[in-house]
Amino acid sequence: NSAVLKVAEDTPATAWIVGQIAQEAGLPPGVLNIIQGYGEEAGAPLVAHNDVAVVSFTGSTEVGRIVQRVAGERFGRVSLELGGKNPLVVCDDADLNNAIKWTLLSVFSNAGQRCASASRIIVFDSIYEQFRDQLVEKTKELKLGPTDQDDLGPVINEQQLINMIAAVKQAQQAGATVLVGGDRLTDPDHATGFYMAPTLLENVDPHAEISQCELFGPIASLYRVKDFKEALALANDSPYGLTAAIHTRNIHRAVRFCEKVQTGVAVVNAGTYGSEPHMPFGGLKQSGNGTREPGTEALDVYSELKDIYINIDPEQF
Repeated sequence: NSAVLKVAEDTPATAWIVGQIAQEAGLPPGVLNIIQGYGEEAGAPLVAHNDVAVVSFTGSTEVGRIVQRVAGERFGRVSLELGGKNPLVVCDDADLNNAIKWTLLSVFSNAGQRCASASRIIVFDSIYEQFRDQLVEKTKELKLGPTDQDDLGPVINEQQLINMIAAVKQAQQAGATVLVGGDRLTDPDHATGFYMAPTLLENVDPHAEISQCELFGPIASLYRVKDFKEALALANDSPYGLTAAIHTRNIHRAVRFCEKVQTGVAVVNAGTYGSEPHMPFGGLKQSGNGTREPGTEALDVYSELKDIYINIDPEQF
């Protein structure tokens, strides 16, 4: 089978490099085909075309709905890996240094531009102030820039940046407190890029828009809970269900969380992100349609099952 790769119009170079690598590796011409363009011009015809047996889409839930509807009109097979509003729970018995390290990585690496980034940090009340204060100080130390020595870079485009700032302002108007960040960096080193300051908020309503909608940027809200039961309920109080993490020294609490959290991926004492080639990755609720990427399970959507029955005439032997 041949494949067509269409990436977002903001990231054309990565697709081109993948094509070059495939060609250098000896992949025959026509097996991997790369097209560039805007979604409505280049992507939509692929989704609607009868010769495209499977559509695998990674992106926003909003666009995922459109992809599923259009492909469904022709009964095309669809694999969707969509948005997330992933919780990271910090229990009262957690290793705080480890929890802070993984919170920083989960929220801010890739400038928060990953479907598995953490954006809801749920902390037990007894350690909330200590965790919050240390996390804020570490966040202030992060370096922004385009090099490998920096902790995070810019967001993908100006419209995304505008949307993030508007979401933070709206949350503030509703009573949220910005602990750090909250706006665009405008100093000389960052003025020409789309740099969103690493942002942490508290006093956020769990049902506010910023708590329920994916921003895809370096922004997270902190929530305080009294116990594990309340933490689990808040973790599950989301339209998404992609990944989740818990930090605790109690193995029974950790296993209980992994069993009950409504996500496709659950992590103990590490970050909300990271997938391995041999492990299935995907989400529940509005984070996907039940298919999985990587792992052998990823092959299911591309495979056809066929039953074969052969009636053997014993007299022929």
